[in-house]
Amino acid sequence: MPANPAKTLLSPDNHSLLMIDHQYLQMLTIRSHEASEVINHAVALVEAAEIFEVPMLTTTAFKERQGLVAPLAEASKAVKPIDRTTLNSWEDPRIVDWVEKTGRKKLVIAGQWTEICVAMPVLSALEEGYEVYVVTDACGGASREAHDMAVERMLQAGARPITTWVYVSELQRDWARAATAEKVTKLFAQRGGAFGQGLLWEWDLLDLKEGTR
Repeated sequence: MPANPAKTLLSPDNHSLLMIDHQYLQMLTIRSHEASEVINHAVALVEAAEIFEVPMLTTTAFKERQGLVAPLAEASKAVKPIDRTTLNSWEDPRIVDWVEKTGRKKLVIAGQWTEICVAMPVLSALEEGYEVYVVTDACGGASREAHDMAVERMLQAGARPITTWVYVSELQRDWARAATAEKVTKLFAQRGGAFGQGLLWEWDLLDLKEGTR
């Protein structure tokens, strides 16, 4: 690994992860992506954050009527969601306080809907001086146009787009990092589709199994 990697690259110790409103009502109304794909990517983000010990927060809106989708609730059960009434989670002081207490100026965000519950806090955090990354394939909008226009608006304001498996790869960065390499490979294999299976094959080909490094 270079002595001075690009400052825009994410690493386990330079950012926090905010997962916004991956709940049943929102999931049922997504039309920009397959809901199953959004769920799979959201769970992969949470599991990656756990592997790399990245500070992570989930949020809900009116959780007494609808909770997090079950796979995400299970993956993030060690984290207590913050339930709120605001459309813009950045207007809830508990969430801003959590972000500030991490001491990290890079913030990775995913959620639903892209055009409302993601765009609003992203724009707000950018104005507060945070470097914000939006995981576009772990977000979903009410239509493809709504999702795309929200992403474009956030990018114009300075947000950085990223996708789930780029995020995971950026954190691992080097397969010689044995402490996380095997867990990351298993995550790819379980949730990464065809690419994950290809990576698992390469892992076996290179004989990078536990006890052989």
